Amino acid sequence: MPDFREMYNRQRKWMFYLLSIYVLGWGFTTYKTAFLGLILGTCFSFIMLWMLVRKTEKFDKAVSAGKKVKSLGSLQRMAIAAIAVMIALEYPDYFQIVSVVLGLMTSYIVIMIDYFYHALHAQK
Repeated sequence: MPDFREMYNRQRKWMFYLLSIYVLGWGFTTYKTAFLGLILGTCFSFIMLWMLVRKTEKFDKAVSAGKKVKSLGSLQRMAIAAIAVMIALEYPDYFQIVSVVLGLMTSYIVIMIDYFYHALHAQK
């Protein structure tokens, strides 16, 4: 599934770009808690994206081999999101909860933007 791996590599690159922008925002603006929340949420979002890719590859291999298919790990991703929110709630002086939630959604936003971008360029 090289196409899927290429998608993941593109999305990983965009996640790193966003993280670098968030770090610059944390370093050079007065919105420290907002940017730390975005950094925390995006880091956990990146972990969730990596887990989704790993589970999807296992899913593809199982379907190709005709074996029974397990879950794609939705419960694990929800647990990781809960851990990020608990960290933000434990340290409200450092992390803004709204920013953490937005950061957690970063991978899904990047996936959608990547899809639409390449869908539009495939038509040309």
